[in-house]
Amino acid sequence: MPANRCPNPSCEYFNRALPNNAKVCPWCSTPVGNVVSPTPQPPSQPPPSQQPPIQYQPPATDQPNYQTQPNYQAPQAPVDYSTQYQPRVSHPPTPPVYTSPPQRAPVLKLVHTTGREFNLVGEGGYIGRRSQSSGIAPPEIDLTGIPSEGIVSRRHARVDWDWSQNAYMIVDMSTNGIYLNNNPLTPGMQYRLLNGDVLRFGQDNLVNFTVYIM
Repeated sequence: MPANRCPNPSCEYFNRALPNNAKVCPWCSTPVGNVVSPTPQPPSQPPPSQQPPIQYQPPATDQPNYQTQPNYQAPQAPVDYSTQYQPRVSHPPTPPVYTSPPQRAPVLKLVHTTGREFNLVGEGGYIGRRSQSSGIAPPEIDLTGIPSEGIVSRRHARVDWDWSQNAYMIVDMSTNGIYLNNNPLTPGMQYRLLNGDVLRFGQDNLVNFTVYIM
C-alpha cells in the first residue's frame, strides 16, 4: 500500500511519506494522498463556443501593402453600326481621259539663194554669225560660211513663235538692217513672217533668203 504524501508543492513535506493514518499534512494541513510527482496540468481552455475568433494575419513582406484600385473606364458612346459597314458597290470602269498631244510650233526654214537651208530648232532663237570668242554661244540660225557673210551681224535678228498671232515674229537687231519683201524693218519692232516672204540682210541685195513655214 503506498504511503500518504503531501500534495502541496510549496509545503516542506511535499511528496514526503507520512503516517498511513494521517489525513492531513502536519505542516500545511493539506489533505494528503498518494502523490508521487506533481504532474503539470494543462491550463483549462474555454469551450470552442467561448474561444475568440482567430484573426487572419497576412504574411509579412518587404513590399508595402497597396490596395488595388479598380480600373475606371469612361462610358463609351454607343456605336452606330450602320456607318461601320459599307456594302461594296461595283462601278463600271472609268474610261481613259483623252489628252491631246502638246502643241508645237511649225518649223521655220530659211533658204539662201545658193540653195543652202537653215532651220530653226525650237520655238525661238537668234539669226546671226558665230563669234570667234568661245564665251559667246552661237546663234540658233548660224549663217557663218555664206557668201558676203560680213554683212550679217553676230546677233542680226531675233525670231520667235507667237501663239497669239499663230505666226513667227522677227525683230531687227542688226547694224546693216533687214528688209522684208523690200520693206525696211524698224529696229526693235516685231513683224510677222509668212510662208514665201523674202528676207534681205543689208542694203546691197547680197544676202537674200526665202521664208518657209512648215
